[in-house]
Amino acid sequence: MGMIRENEIIPAPSQRMTVIDALRGFALLGVILMHMLDHFGYATGNMPDTAFSTRWDGVVQWFTNTMIRGKFISIFSFLFGLSFYIQMDRASKKGVDFRKRFLWRMLLLFFIGLVGTAFAYVDILTIYAVFGVVLVFLFPLKNWVLMVLVCLLLTGVPNWFIVGFDNTRFDDVIIEQPSATVSGDIPERPAGNTSPESRTFFQSAKENLTVKTLDKLKFQFMYSNTGYMILALFIMGFIVGRLRFFEHVHARKKKNVRLFFLFLLGSFAIFMAIKFMPDVPSNLSRLGVEGDTIPFNTLLISALSTIGTVTLSATLAMGFITLYQVDSIRKYLNLLTPYGRMGLTNYEMQNMTGAILFSAWGFGSVFGNMGAAALFALGLIIYTWQIILSRYWVKSFLYGPLEWLWRSGTYLKWQPFKRAQKRQFIFAIKK
Repeated sequence: MGMIRENEIIPAPSQRMTVIDALRGFALLGVILMHMLDHFGYATGNMPDTAFSTRWDGVVQWFTNTMIRGKFISIFSFLFGLSFYIQMDRASKKGVDFRKRFLWRMLLLFFIGLVGTAFAYVDILTIYAVFGVVLVFLFPLKNWVLMVLVCLLLTGVPNWFIVGFDNTRFDDVIIEQPSATVSGDIPERPAGNTSPESRTFFQSAKENLTVKTLDKLKFQFMYSNTGYMILALFIMGFIVGRLRFFEHVHARKKKNVRLFFLFLLGSFAIFMAIKFMPDVPSNLSRLGVEGDTIPFNTLLISALSTIGTVTLSATLAMGFITLYQVDSIRKYLNLLTPYGRMGLTNYEMQNMTGAILFSAWGFGSVFGNMGAAALFALGLIIYTWQIILSRYWVKSFLYGPLEWLWRSGTYLKWQPFKRAQKRQFIFAIKK
């Protein structure tokens, strides 16, 4: 009997809050558009960093860097932390300790992420799995303790210790380096990946799982604050779950609008603060890690950029939620609900599709040379096609393919997959 109750902890489709699924689908729109312009981490084409072939390419590149890069993956990360709380909360209400089961679930996610990384090293699920384990140990802590931890992570305190206070100086002298300046955004991949790509899938998979993954981890946790920001977002999603925000979201429409403008104002203030600060070469943080001295404002700008990314992500999320509460708009936004319900499957489908398009063993010689505008449009087409597939899929199946495998693996028992078909038989008896 206890096993049956525990088996109900991960919410079935009928129990889900549609606004969360729709928001997850919205987040994955930005993820695929950003990854398309990044060639999913492959360097088979000639993607210029500063020169654009057309004016539209320049506009699209600016829009992506300003409004998409780092923001939508932040929403995706936040929702993961929220989902963790929902699962743990449902378990506690049923008198079930779900922690061990969740740890096993994270191990399965880690292996799913390894498969995704074999296709595209930008896959982030292995990091999600590790942070999911961290959340289990943070679960008993009070909200104020968790918020202190969030503040430490977002302000870049881990980077301060990695760089070392002995390598930080508090003057404004800047050693010029041949690199782009830091903007109000944090990139999600190391720039300038121009190494020759492997010509076969297995060679590429080996490189993605070793050399490129190591470079990714160094970038996210040593040369930038990106990895710590993701962990902070996990914790924030957990806290918002505790506050029952989404359970009462439809009853607080005016408050949601105020939150939207509050986050928008905060994002603008941070942007202006960074704009009026001295430009700092973006590779100084790496030099600090390697033992060179760097100005303190390098760390300060990095912290402000991280916080700005989070506030702008919150602005986009609250804008979406506010629009979702408008009846005439909700029916259109609900088109994203099946997509978000199959978020794991669609995310990995994005990575596999990107690998086929941009790898040397795929069609990288063709799509790798396309401009930013063309890639942006192609990303929209792929995303639209995934929406259509998701809508048809959920009509016949309870879960996406990967969601079903993950759920079955979680409980070590095959879960229901196909929807029960209701057939009506009409017998006309004429006498």
